[in-house]
Amino acid sequence: MNDTEYGETTAYLRNEVLRKRPYLTVEMCRRIIQTPYRKEAQPDGRIRFWGKVPEIGGRWLRVATFEDGTTVHNAFADRGFKP
Repeated sequence: MNDTEYGETTAYLRNEVLRKRPYLTVEMCRRIIQTPYRKEAQPDGRIRFWGKVPEIGGRWLRVATFEDGTTVHNAFADRGFKP
C-alpha cells in the first residue's frame, strides 16, 4: 500500500494496524472520516471519528487522524463507544 493509492496514511497504520486487523480497510476509514457519527478533537490535536461499519457486523469503528483531519493514523472496532 502506498499513499498515492490510499490517500494519506501513516506507516503505523499500514504496517501495524492493517496487519493486525485484516478486517479493516483504508476505504472503511475514509468513509468514517467523510461522514462520521461523532467527531472529537483529542488534547494532543489528533482527531477521532466514529461510525458504524456494515462489513464488520455493524460495529462502531474509531478512526484517529493527525491534526489535518485526513492523515489516518489508527483505527479499531471501539467496543466501549456509546452513541
